[in-house]
Amino acid sequence: MKEWLSRLFEAIDRMDVDGFVSSLSEEASFRFANAPVVYGRGGIHCVVSNFFSNIKGIHHTIGGVWEQDGIVICEGEVTYMRHDGQELVLPFMNIFRMNGSLIADYRIYMDISPLFAA
Repeated sequence: MKEWLSRLFEAIDRMDVDGFVSSLSEEASFRFANAPVVYGRGGIHCVVSNFFSNIKGIHHTIGGVWEQDGIVICEGEVTYMRHDGQELVLPFMNIFRMNGSLIADYRIYMDISPLFAA
C-alpha cells in the first residue's frame, strides 16, 4: 500500500492531473476540505486543474497509513508553495474507499483556508 500511495502523491506533487485522475475509478467522488463533492473523472480533473493553477508547487510528507476492508486512511503534512513565494505547511488526513486498485471515493480532511489568506 505504501508504494501505491507514494505513486499517487508523486503524481499530485508533480501537479500531474492526468496521472492523479488515472488512480480514480470512472465514477469516483472527490471532496477536498469543505468544498462540494465532485463526481467522475472529468469533473475531478477540472477541479484539481483549477486548484493547481492557484499554487506554484506542492509536496506531501506521509506519516501514518492504515488499511482495512477496502478503506485506506493516511495522515501527513502538505507543503504548499504559493505564487508569491511563501511556503505553508498544513496537516491533512485522507480517506480512500477503494474499488479494487482504483479510488472510488477520495476525501481530504484539512483546513485549507490559510493557503488563501491575505
